Amino acid sequence: MKTKDKVKMWLTKYPRLRDDDNKLFSTIWLNELTQMGYNVNKMSGYKVLKMMSENKLTSGPSIKRARAKLQEEEPEYRGEKYNKRKGKLQDDWRKDLGYPTRE
Repeated sequence: MKTKDKVKMWLTKYPRLRDDDNKLFSTIWLNELTQMGYNVNKMSGYKVLKMMSENKLTSGPSIKRARAKLQEEEPEYRGEKYNKRKGKLQDDWRKDLGYPTRE
């Protein structure tokens, strides 16, 4: 499954992940490890880090980019932080910098 599809699935299933990349990363990695047959309750942190360094888990930056692109293209996947950042706050920043605001 492509990273964007994974992100879309988890943001649909758990809307609270829309505003927290760390929770989104953890959820995706937990699912990937479970699907590989690992008992995550008995895994060492070293083993997880080793798997990450060997590209056996989806990279954090890839997940973050996929989430950002998805939220840009499909408004239903946006969280509260996105709406605040792209709405009034962005208009305030533009005004402070002397740029025209969006209508």
